Amino acid sequence: MSDPTPPVGPGLPETQTMVSDTVTAPAPPRQGKHKQAKGGKPASLWTDAWYDLRRRPMFILSVIIILILLVMSFWPQLFTSVDPFNARTCDLSTARQTPSAGHLFGRDSLGCDVYSRTIYGARNSIVIGVLTTIITTLVGGLLGIIAGYKSGVVDTVSSRLTEIFFAIPPILGALLIAATFRGRANSIMLVIIALAVLGWPMTYRIMRAAVITAKSQDFVVAARALGAGAGRIMFRHLLPNSVAPVIVVATINLGGFIAAEAALSFLGVGVQSPDISWGLMIADARNRFLEAPLPLIFPAVFLCVTVLAFIMMGDAVRDALDPKLR
Repeated sequence: MSDPTPPVGPGLPETQTMVSDTVTAPAPPRQGKHKQAKGGKPASLWTDAWYDLRRRPMFILSVIIILILLVMSFWPQLFTSVDPFNARTCDLSTARQTPSAGHLFGRDSLGCDVYSRTIYGARNSIVIGVLTTIITTLVGGLLGIIAGYKSGVVDTVSSRLTEIFFAIPPILGALLIAATFRGRANSIMLVIIALAVLGWPMTYRIMRAAVITAKSQDFVVAARALGAGAGRIMFRHLLPNSVAPVIVVATINLGGFIAAEAALSFLGVGVQSPDISWGLMIADARNRFLEAPLPLIFPAVFLCVTVLAFIMMGDAVRDALDPKLR
């Protein structure tokens, strides 16, 4: 009777067995469309989110609008050759003139070109919104990450302080601050401070909640076991894993701060002449709205489009960073 064991080939170990030609190697595991970055490394949250954002028409549209507004803010000369700060460009004899070839949006009650004032008004409105957002994000984020990580007395005291600020209506509180210190500081800086004082608690709460959720994860426990200090854990480990919701809220709040600045300027405690802002233009044109509606309509449209663009971008970023919403 012949031995059923197949012969061992030369140079092969005796423990190796022959494999049938019909057996194929297992297929590699499937990867999602954007689950793998270049070089075969797994994609990070930000890489995955960027891949998703590039395919969202709402995000692309909002970015285009925001880029145009930023260029308009820093280089208004590219859009108009008329200097609205020069009194010679205003002519009372042409007050409330309808749009023409030389004045696309017509003239206001003082005979000034509405188009050039609308273009130059974008600078103060956007600068106030951006600086206020930066201040509130830094202050609220820093306090939130400290309170969320430290817990105990630090968390209790900061949370009670935040609740006091939450009890103050934002517009009413900013109106009170701006009216109290009106004339004692630059009107633009005063608006930024008034909005920032009452705007940081929202960022604080979101950062604190994200840090409390993240600090119980294994990577924080491992970092603490390896001897990492509190500062390193907070800013090298917790911050990158907790900043996503803060970025979303900051983007949406930016549009809200621009609208709040317009409200304060409309009420007379925001940006003051000779500076220009959309809220100030709306306030100047409201008394003559029935006779000449265009000086009010055009800055109002620019204001609405700007606020909507930042809100759209914030919504798109939120959807991209939250896998549950995809």
